[in-house]
Amino acid sequence: MGHREDLLEGAKRCLLEKGFARTTARDIVKESGTNLASIGYHYGSKDALLAQAYVSLVEAMGDAFVGDGTVLNAEPGSLERFREVWSNIIGTMREPGSLWHLSMEVLVMGDQLPEVRDHLALAQREAGRGLIPLLMGGREEDVSDETVDTLGVLLVTLMTGVIAQWTFDPKTAPEADQLAEGLRRVIDAATRS
Repeated sequence: MGHREDLLEGAKRCLLEKGFARTTARDIVKESGTNLASIGYHYGSKDALLAQAYVSLVEAMGDAFVGDGTVLNAEPGSLERFREVWSNIIGTMREPGSLWHLSMEVLVMGDQLPEVRDHLALAQREAGRGLIPLLMGGREEDVSDETVDTLGVLLVTLMTGVIAQWTFDPKTAPEADQLAEGLRRVIDAATRS
């Protein structure tokens, strides 16, 4: 591995251990075995490196959304598929030291971490693009921008709310069955209109 990859891996470990606000450039250098100048050279700044490390951690979590990492059982676009995917997503939030706590840190401290916030704001759009095929089937590269700007936005908004609830109070946070039942009720009401 080169310095760029070493920095990214070191930054990921620091994020999981310390979070965004408490991780210093020196922490990353110590963890990665590199030097301070490498951060600026490869990433521009510590905050840009941390943002990229966070995105990398989230992308690696994508396989957990599928369950066993290879296949979802329910029919794409079905309520059962919705329940299955959200059950898998919520399962990742139950883990001690869940990386989703980092998401809440960015939301709360966004004004103090503008470079991180700006980088992650761009990544949200791609998160929506990635969630759509999980629920609806198909391939991520075939999802249109219009679908990302509607369904993707809805799914990322739901994800953010679920993360907030699981971070704030896991005892009363929603389960996938509750989310699926809520969606079923919305569909029923919309089709009666």
